[in-house]
Amino acid sequence: MADLIAKIQAFGLTEQTLVLFALGLGVFIAVVGVSSVFAGPSAEARRMKAIAVPSVGAGSNGLLVRPKERDPEGLLKAFIPSSKKERSRTALKLKRAGLYNPDGVWNYYLARSLLAIGLPLAFIATIYAPASIQGWLPLPDAVLQLTFAQQLKIAAALAFVGFYGPTIWLHRRVKARKTAIEHGLPNALDLLQVAVEAGLGFDTAMDRVSRELVEVSPALAQEFAIIQMEVNAGKDRDRAFIDMAERTGVEEMASFTHVVLQSQQFGTSVGEALATYAEEMRMARELRAQERANKLPVQMSGVMAALMMPTLFMITLTPVVIRWLDVFGD
Repeated sequence: MADLIAKIQAFGLTEQTLVLFALGLGVFIAVVGVSSVFAGPSAEARRMKAIAVPSVGAGSNGLLVRPKERDPEGLLKAFIPSSKKERSRTALKLKRAGLYNPDGVWNYYLARSLLAIGLPLAFIATIYAPASIQGWLPLPDAVLQLTFAQQLKIAAALAFVGFYGPTIWLHRRVKARKTAIEHGLPNALDLLQVAVEAGLGFDTAMDRVSRELVEVSPALAQEFAIIQMEVNAGKDRDRAFIDMAERTGVEEMASFTHVVLQSQQFGTSVGEALATYAEEMRMARELRAQERANKLPVQMSGVMAALMMPTLFMITLTPVVIRWLDVFGD
């Protein structure tokens, strides 16, 4: 690091000049990124939205109106992958997290890039800010006394956190949403069974259950509402259920899809199939809880052994070491 600083200073560039250059570049990239995010939908997207029929459901805004996907151009190629396969994987993760914004992929990658650039720049700008501004900031003296090499290390760490922080957040959100769907699905199946046995059609029962679950299980209500909107828009029901299973990534939802489709294909009672599967889901959940409970003694024994072994070694070996020192110490 010292050799790099010496080579930079050999060109007549001071630390303040490098900081100002980095700040200017960061501001330029931030302005371009923010302007592209808030540029608004294209003319094609506005026409599609104008002719679309408004739909009712949890999180239904913008789910049926999907503008044509655009490839990144110009400076955006540095932040957004050009591969459609990579963008499709990210779009699937966003859907599993419950984020259905048509520009969600672009916003996600731009947010990662802006955070990776903005956090280090904010840190450097805070350190090199005038004394009048630093007086308003609760900065400890240790931060102000950092060397240039230490400042670069902290800026690199902040860039790492800013770039990978959204990825960790998205992973945790996907996991939390899957758990919420797994917990809410048995109750939803019971409501579907009651609605179907009360005389409602399956589509009407799905719509009613999605409205009832808005407060209790919003993630599941959103998925049911999406199915109904797709079916009402002319999509095949089988395809809509299969897409829901792939979109959520929940194994129980895939099994629920197969139960419904097989019941409709073979003409069996949907209510009985839903009741049986709901009972199986509750039993499987209870077995998973019992499995976790049975693992606790083994895990606790490992921790206890790790804590007790050093003490046992000290008790058993200390007399031997003391006697060895008495014999061979002289």
